[in-house]
Amino acid sequence: MIPAAADGVTAPGPARYLRGAGRAARLAVRRLGMLALLLAAVFAAIELLPGDTADATSERGESAAGTALRREALGLDRPVAERFRDWISGLPTGDLGTTAHGEPVTSVLSGPFPNTLLLGSLALALSIIGALALGSWAALRPGGRVDRAVAAASTAAFALPEFVVSVGLLLVFSLWTGWLPAVTLTGPEGAPASWDMLVLPLLALAIPQIGWNARIVRGALADQADLPHVQAAIIDGLPRRRILIHHMLPGALPAVAVSTATSAGMLVGGAVVVETLFNYPGVGAVLAGAITDRDTPLVAGVVVATGAAISTLLLLADFVRDRILGTDR
Repeated sequence: MIPAAADGVTAPGPARYLRGAGRAARLAVRRLGMLALLLAAVFAAIELLPGDTADATSERGESAAGTALRREALGLDRPVAERFRDWISGLPTGDLGTTAHGEPVTSVLSGPFPNTLLLGSLALALSIIGALALGSWAALRPGGRVDRAVAAASTAAFALPEFVVSVGLLLVFSLWTGWLPAVTLTGPEGAPASWDMLVLPLLALAIPQIGWNARIVRGALADQADLPHVQAAIIDGLPRRRILIHHMLPGALPAVAVSTATSAGMLVGGAVVVETLFNYPGVGAVLAGAITDRDTPLVAGVVVATGAAISTLLLLADFVRDRILGTDR
């Protein structure tokens, strides 16, 4: 017999938690399957590009026979499906293969990937804080001047591509005022040499996502404002900020969590452009060079690393949503 809670409501039993764990496992398996399909598409897409790794990395004056020998050494004479099978079979052990230059992919990514994680994490945190602040500010007086201004500014910010934001920031804060450095110099450990070199890449990544998430926050708060308990609090004359913080924001958190996880994927895509423009030592430059070299294992390794980070955030967002909503399906 399932015990009853003190208020007479049936307490959740172990079956509910088992269902929740099963749902999380199914989501994880589904996302792993999607990642495997994406990796297969990466192999196929690079195979369709003109030339191959041996041609792209050949030295000036190298003979056709030398290129052919290197093509055979890299295994490029084998079918792409066979190469993909061999490569993906090493993933469970953490083996991401070898680059076209003979280096382990894990070694190549061990330096740049933490830098990208640092930049992406800071940009994501700034996006959440900025979006919550703007969305909440607008929601305090629906339909007012602030609400309209936030709506217009957030739409404009999200509509601007990262490279446009980057160029604008470079013009204002580097070329015209000289307040911040235009490029990122690398220190002895491979990280940015000083904190101020993070500011412009961080803003270039965060501004479009603040616009996106501010609209989500504002919409979620508008939905909460129509609920009976919020209307009752308004009728009771509670202060606007108290109603916002205690009655509206908790119910808006599931939508904010999903929006945040979605932003993580957008940040990864924008990081390639932003890191290249600011000479930031992240995976953006590595990915650009790998595509130029037709280096399939290195491109796939970048996809695995970023895909794992995004999948983790998506699972956390699902967990937050389920905990707040009490979903047990």
